Amino acid sequence: MQAVSVNISLLKSLLSLATVIEAKDPYTGGHTWRVSRYARLLAESLGLSEDEVFIVHFGSLLHDIGKVSVPEPILNKQDKLTSVEYEIIKKHPETGLPLVREHPLGALALDIVASHHERFDGGGYPKGLAGNDIRLFARIVAIVDAFDAMTSARPYRAGMQAQTAYQLMAQESGRQFDPVLLSAFLDLGKRGELDQILGHSSEERLMQGCPECGPIIVIPVHWQSGDKVICPKCLSNYNVHPDGDKFEVEWDQTVNFTWIPEPDTDTISEVAQYAPKELGLQSDFLEFSVFDRKSYDASKVLSLRSRVNSL
Repeated sequence: MQAVSVNISLLKSLLSLATVIEAKDPYTGGHTWRVSRYARLLAESLGLSEDEVFIVHFGSLLHDIGKVSVPEPILNKQDKLTSVEYEIIKKHPETGLPLVREHPLGALALDIVASHHERFDGGGYPKGLAGNDIRLFARIVAIVDAFDAMTSARPYRAGMQAQTAYQLMAQESGRQFDPVLLSAFLDLGKRGELDQILGHSSEERLMQGCPECGPIIVIPVHWQSGDKVICPKCLSNYNVHPDGDKFEVEWDQTVNFTWIPEPDTDTISEVAQYAPKELGLQSDFLEFSVFDRKSYDASKVLSLRSRVNSL
């Protein structure tokens, strides 16, 4: 066991990068927040230690950090992805690896970033790992990431009902998902413990679609009546109006062409507030065995990106 200090400023820097990357994708607003909350609940239900629960929560917020390399035309695409575009998307675990591995706190998230798209039966990516060769924390995030993808809307389809997602996931027990972890997750769903997260983009904030073009508009927790939010796709400015326990948005007839994605300060502050000052880690946590530097081939990613740009 080795003690690792948690520097809050460094923690915030890594979370800032991850949340800015998500903010540029107009169709996944709140995704990392929901995934992190689902993952935390599942980790707690499994009886993991407080330090382990924190690592799962923190790492799940970073799981898609590699999507910084995905061109915006792919993120914004209204139709299903082509095979070439899908191959680019599939590179995000590998492209996320160098972004976190050199960071002082990156060791906490390496397994999750690299392996959250592996399948229990070995049919996943990028390494085709199977069973317990996929580290526990990554197996947890693989389940909750899939659930949120299934229940969230995309440009080409509506999100499915939670009960439908549970049924489909149960069919993948032992195939896509670790059967023990999946059983625990489905139990959380049966007890209604996921309902407070489902369909939300942050604490007590339901997801809000842009009335003009459809993508997700995330309304920060501290926003009040009269504050403004911006659609990340069409860049329309909206006034926020409370409607009971929900919010409505009203276009103010202006567009902000100078808008740039910003960090999710609500999520960053929440994690920073409950982060421990020190974590007790097994020694192998500081040695990343799933990938090595030679396995990351940036030229392949750049080649795929150039093929898409030429279409």
